[in-house]
Amino acid sequence: MASLSSWRLRAIQSGRRLIDRRGHPSMSTLKPSTFSRPSTRALAAIGIFGVTAGYALAFAIPADSPLSPRSILSATSTHPKYASASEIKSAIEELRAIFSETDAVITDQARLTTYGSSDNSYHSSVPHVVAVQVQSTEDVVKVIKVARKWRVPVTAYSGATSLEGHFAGAPSGGICIDLSLMDKILSINVDDADIICQSGVRWEDINNTLQEKNIPLFFPLDPGPGATIGGMVGTGCSGTNAVRYGTAKAEWFLNLTVVLPTGEVIKTRRRARKSSAGFDLTKLFIGAEGTLGIVTEATLRLAPLLPTRVAIAQFPDVNKACSAVQEILTSPYGSHVQCVELLDDHMMAAINKAGTMERKYPARDSLFFKIQGSTDSIARAAKVIKEITAKHSSLKFEFAGSAAEAGELWQNRKDALWSTLASVPGSKCWTTDVCVPVSRLPQLVYETKKDLKEANIQSTIVGHVGDGNFHALLLFRDDDELEKVRQAVHRIVERALALDGTCTGEHGVGLGKREYLVEELGEGTVHLMQAIKNVVDPYGLLNPGKLYPDQTPSSASRNH
Repeated sequence: MASLSSWRLRAIQSGRRLIDRRGHPSMSTLKPSTFSRPSTRALAAIGIFGVTAGYALAFAIPADSPLSPRSILSATSTHPKYASASEIKSAIEELRAIFSETDAVITDQARLTTYGSSDNSYHSSVPHVVAVQVQSTEDVVKVIKVARKWRVPVTAYSGATSLEGHFAGAPSGGICIDLSLMDKILSINVDDADIICQSGVRWEDINNTLQEKNIPLFFPLDPGPGATIGGMVGTGCSGTNAVRYGTAKAEWFLNLTVVLPTGEVIKTRRRARKSSAGFDLTKLFIGAEGTLGIVTEATLRLAPLLPTRVAIAQFPDVNKACSAVQEILTSPYGSHVQCVELLDDHMMAAINKAGTMERKYPARDSLFFKIQGSTDSIARAAKVIKEITAKHSSLKFEFAGSAAEAGELWQNRKDALWSTLASVPGSKCWTTDVCVPVSRLPQLVYETKKDLKEANIQSTIVGHVGDGNFHALLLFRDDDELEKVRQAVHRIVERALALDGTCTGEHGVGLGKREYLVEELGEGTVHLMQAIKNVVDPYGLLNPGKLYPDQTPSSASRNH
C-alpha cells in the first residue's frame, strides 16, 4: 500500500464509499434528488475513477485487501430495500393525482397479470401492483420521480414479445411503465437515411410506413413479430437479416433518448452518422434490459432496399446443411446473402401440417435463403450457392416461383412458434436460443437433436444459421414434461458454452439466463457490470432481478 500515492488512495476510497450500499451513512443520507446535482455527478465520476484506478493498480493491492478491485465491486452487490405496502399505496395515489385527467393508471388485477407475464415464458413471475400508460418522455419522467421518491421498482413494457421474463414484476411490488402508446414515427430523414421514432413503435410498422410512402429504404433488424424499438434496444436483438446487416449492437441505433433513474433525460449523441466524441453511451443501454434507463425515443439508421429473391435448399441432415452455409458465406458471393435460415425436418413437417402454405415441401432439413443485389449479381450468387449446396449433398435447390410464394415462405419462417404449437394440439412451447461460432454450429445442432430425441421431447429447430444462432422450440403438455424441457434447455446452454458460445444470441438474459452469466463472461466482467448498474441506479429501481446474477430483489421494505 505504501507505493500508492495519497490522492490515488483517496480516489479509490471515495469510489468505494459512493458505490457501497450496505447502509453506510455516506449512502443512506443521500436524498432522491442528490444524483441530479452537478456536484454529485462529479463525485460519481470520482467514484468510477476510483474503481478504474483500483483495476489499473491491482498489482500493488493484495487480493484480500478491502481496497482490491474485487472488494470494491463486491460492495455493490447487496440487495436494495424497497417500499412497504403502505408506501406503495401512497405512490399509487400520487400517480393517480398526476394522471387524473386520463385512465392511465391501471390497478385492475386481470390487466396487471397480462403486464407481468407471458403465455410463452415459463420463468417465475409476479404481477405488478400498478401500470401506467405513458404517451411522452415527460410522462415517463413523472412516473420515475414518484418511483424514486417512494423507492418503488419500475419495469418498462411495450411489445411483450420477450421470452426470458424481462417484464415480470418485482416480488416487493412495482410499477409497470407501459410504453405501447408511444408508437409515433416523429420524422423520416430520407436524404440522411434515418428515422426518429418513439420506443413503442414496432419494427414492422416502420418498414410498412416506408413502403407506403414509396421510400426505398428499410430498417433491417427483424426480430419476432410485434417487437418494439424499446424492447429491441433492451435485449440487443437481431433477427433473420443479421448475417448481412448485423445486430442491434452494430450502428443501427444512432441516438437514444433515455430517462435515467434520477428522472433526468439524456440523449446519447447527435444524429450524425458517426462520432468519436467520448464514450459510446448508446451501446451502454443496448442489451441493458431496462436496468439503466427507460428508452423513450430513438434515431435509427436505414438501409437501401435492394432487389431480393428467395430460394430453398433441402438436405438429408442438419450437419450437411450447416456445413454448406459455412462455405457459402466465405465464398466471393457470400456478401450477397441477406439471410440464411435453418428449418429442421420437424419444423418443415409442422409448417405442412399447419396448412399455411399453398405449396407443401418435403419434411427435410432445409435452408431458406434471401439473396440480394442486381439481377445479374443474384444470378451469379445463386449459381455459386447451388454448386456449394450440391457439393454438400443437397436434394433440392430452387427459387420461389413468385413474389407471393417468396413472401409465404418467409412468413412461415417468422411464424415458426405458431406452427410448432399447432403441430401438437394442447401443447405449450418453451423457446430458447443460443449462439456459437459458425464452425461449431453443425456439432451443436446435431448433438441437440440427438439429445432431444433421446429425452423423448417433441421439438422443432430454426436458426439464423449464418451467424451461428439457433432456436429450439420444445413442446410440453404437463408439469412432468415441463421439467424435462427445463433440464433440456440447461443442457443446450451448457453445450453452447462448451463450444465457446453464448447462452443467448438475441433473446437476452432476463430471468431465464442469469445463472449462466458468470460462467460465460467471468466474475470480473459481471462485477464491473454490477458496479456500473449501482452507480447509475443506486436504489436499484429499474427492472430489478433481471440480467445481473446476484441482484434478486428483496421483498423487505426499506429501513427509515
